[in-house]
Amino acid sequence: MISKVLFAVLTALAILTPVAASAERVRDLGAFQGLRANQLTGYGVVVGLDGTGDDNFEYLTEAMRGISGRLGMPLPPGISPGLRNAAAVIITAELPAFSKPGQRIDITVSTMGRAKSLRGGALIMTPLYGADGAVYAIAQGNVAVGGLGVSGRDGSQLTVNVPTVGRIADGATVERAVATGFDQQGKLRYNLHQADFLTASRMRDAINDQFPGTASIIDAVTLEFSLPLSNDARSAMMAEIEMIPVTPAPKAARVIVNSRTGTVVINQAVRLQPAAISHGRLTIRIDENPQIVQPEPFTDGVTAVEEDTEITVEQQESNVIAMPGAASLSEIVDALNMLGVGAADLVVILEALKQAGALQAEMVII
Repeated sequence: MISKVLFAVLTALAILTPVAASAERVRDLGAFQGLRANQLTGYGVVVGLDGTGDDNFEYLTEAMRGISGRLGMPLPPGISPGLRNAAAVIITAELPAFSKPGQRIDITVSTMGRAKSLRGGALIMTPLYGADGAVYAIAQGNVAVGGLGVSGRDGSQLTVNVPTVGRIADGATVERAVATGFDQQGKLRYNLHQADFLTASRMRDAINDQFPGTASIIDAVTLEFSLPLSNDARSAMMAEIEMIPVTPAPKAARVIVNSRTGTVVINQAVRLQPAAISHGRLTIRIDENPQIVQPEPFTDGVTAVEEDTEITVEQQESNVIAMPGAASLSEIVDALNMLGVGAADLVVILEALKQAGALQAEMVII
């Protein structure tokens, strides 16, 4: 079934007429250096659960002692409260570039102990830290869980999705901004998502056509832009630069193989040198048909099982397909269809072509 779907998709792609690469906006090809999101994490407690919490999880007990102490209700020494209605959690969030104090961001809440579900819980006020150890946001709110988990007294359980992870929309308030250097540097660097000297050259030329002397190439990934020092003029110029159309360089020839699912994707740039492909298949089938043998009437015999094994060997005829030089994607697909290969056999053939030096492409196995 996988091979049929695979070849149907490849055949549909093959009948498309190749077209020149379309222009893309500068903003779609990369991003300004330093203008990025930052990761935040925190450790907190979710309360209000319906008996699905961590119980006597040690980390949770210590956390509840700290929370009770901050609220003026310290727990007596030696008391270990049962906390089936609370859960220790890790909070993760992404702080976007230019975020300012008072703005709100989404957070994800994940259990770190034995809690079975966060459904119906509320996160207690929790600081979120950056990589430098400083507090950048404060999180609190009701947890929305898309999963469901239930269990019965006989041990039966039913779980839908993942009930131990939830989200809080706008669940954290930004307390500190991250310096980006946007308003302190005379020049800004722009990094392409994929390194390519041709794309970098085309982007430089397109920008300099509109803003002469603005862009220069640092390497295959980075361009440097000379921008006005005024924040207003710099922002306006960056907005115009991001919308400039650029035709990226043609993509490199690649064959992508997913070893887990057997999916194979061949892009339009793949070419073959002259080669002959032969493919055959040997199938061995073993059928066990045990027979029950009954003794003759009025004898001392016993019922017995008589083994009956049938071995069948089937070998497909091997076909040889000649591939011309510089074969296109459609020609490759047609030839493989004529051989009748499946997804697993297709990978073997492509690897053999690569080793023979006939496949002009990079093989990427994921």
